[in-house]
Order: sequence, then C-alpha cells, then structure tokens
Amino acid sequence: MTQQDDERLQRIWAPWRLDYVQAIHADQGKCIFCVPDDTHEDRARYIIVRRPIRQPTCFAMLNRYPYNNGHLLAAPMRHVATLGDLTDEEMTDLMHLVRELIELLERTLKPQGFNVGLNLGRAAGAGIVEHLHFHIVPRWPGDTNFMPATAGTKVMPQSLESLWELLRASAGPE
Repeated sequence: MTQQDDERLQRIWAPWRLDYVQAIHADQGKCIFCVPDDTHEDRARYIIVRRPIRQPTCFAMLNRYPYNNGHLLAAPMRHVATLGDLTDEEMTDLMHLVRELIELLERTLKPQGFNVGLNLGRAAGAGIVEHLHFHIVPRWPGDTNFMPATAGTKVMPQSLESLWELLRASAGPE
C-alpha cells in the first residue's frame, strides 16, 4: 500500500467490540442462551423475563455488547438454530415476547423506532449461530447510522490523527 492509498483509506474504529470478540473465543462451546429453567442467575445473566410465566418456552435478556441503549435479545429456551426447528408454540410465544419487549421499551425508554430482526447463519452476521435469537434495538433520531444495527460496528466519524490534533490544540501549551 502506498502512502497515498493509506491517506485515502477510511478506518472504522469499534474499540468497544473488543470485549465481545474476546468473549467469543473464550466461551467457545458455551451457549449464553442455554439457561436452566430453575436458575437463580437471572440478574447475573441479565435475563429480564421468561414467557409464558407458567412454563417458559422463551426469554429475554439484555445484550452485554449492545448496538444501542436498551438492546434486548429474545430467544427460545430450547437450543435451536433455525426457525424451522421451532415448534408452533415456541414460534408464537417468541413473537409475543418480541411484541411485549417493544411495548416495554416504548414505556420505559421512549424510543422513536426499532430495529428488530435475527441473523440466521454466520454469513448473515450471527455471532451465536447455534441458538437463534431476535435483536430488539431501540432507536432515536440521530443516535447513530445503520452500521451498528446491520454490521455490528460503530462508525467513528473522526480519525485518530484528526482527533489528536484537535485535542492537542485545545490542551494549550505544553
């Protein structure tokens, strides 16, 4: 790469994702969505609801590496990778849960929109391929662009060099 190519190269910085990347490698073989029915670790696992209450088929938890404030994950209790693997009851309960989570976020955080979806398969961006899960991401005007919701990357609009210059100049004399 020439210096001219390097100057035209645009960088996208996402340092907040390092913990996520390291966690994937450290936790290989462990599924964060496989939780026992009788666990007392809901707070530690950030599980906020299990539905239906009597005999849960699905649950919701906070995303430890959110794309936005309030980013929730909804998953079936059973370890399944595709929509075709879900029973009709699980599919219905899961969609009811997604609707309930949207209503919860509307009441508490008051977002103006949502990104809701699932990534099926590694090529589609699934970080945990073996256990399907929906992302419910609240959105506000101007909070970010499409990159975090679709590519898992926060866009830094300023290069490190430009930021250094700005801060250095603002810091005053040495």
